[in-house]
Amino acid sequence: MRSALLAAAACAAATLVAVTPAQAATCNGYVGLTFDDGPSNAHTPALLSALQQNGLRATMFNEGQYAAAYPAQVRAQVTAGMWVGNHSYTHPHLPQLGQAQVDSEISRTQQAIAAAGGGTPRLFRPPYGETNTTVQSVAAKYGLRQIIWDVDSQDWNNASVDAIVQAAGRLGNGQIILMHEWPANTLAAIPRIAQTLRNRGLCPGMISPQTGRAVAPA
Repeated sequence: MRSALLAAAACAAATLVAVTPAQAATCNGYVGLTFDDGPSNAHTPALLSALQQNGLRATMFNEGQYAAAYPAQVRAQVTAGMWVGNHSYTHPHLPQLGQAQVDSEISRTQQAIAAAGGGTPRLFRPPYGETNTTVQSVAAKYGLRQIIWDVDSQDWNNASVDAIVQAAGRLGNGQIILMHEWPANTLAAIPRIAQTLRNRGLCPGMISPQTGRAVAPA
């Protein structure tokens, strides 16, 4: 009896050892899903629901003016497991501004997000992807890593659901895609984006403040 129990225990242990690496191996790489221009009462709840239902996590690059206006939605983003980044306060063309104005745009957003319960952002996306040495130096002053993107979904330019899904399908390990929280086609594309990533063994990751690349969630 004792030997039979030992054998059964050994078999169970072997099964556990076999399952764990297999589960870990399902992620052959990580990608950064990002959504700009939130939060809002109109779009954030549906976006978060779709992401959660499809097992996705993303980085939400929030505008400070909206974080201040909709603090409950910032908290909802965090509760849903998303990461929150800085997308300036009023979404201006930052390279056209003086250093003091750039500083105000970035610092007020840090304060608004923190006050709303979103923590202190460590990632910064300049509006329109426009930057210069002044913008980068101010961002660095606040401990922010500037994040652009590798793939533009073109959802801001009325891209179709198919086009947005195809854009996500071009992502490689460590790469980042630009999306926005407000286009209806982006919301509709989320289930297919999730399936596309699963088919390729890619998992949604966090964007590292150290490297600016998508990595396994901490």
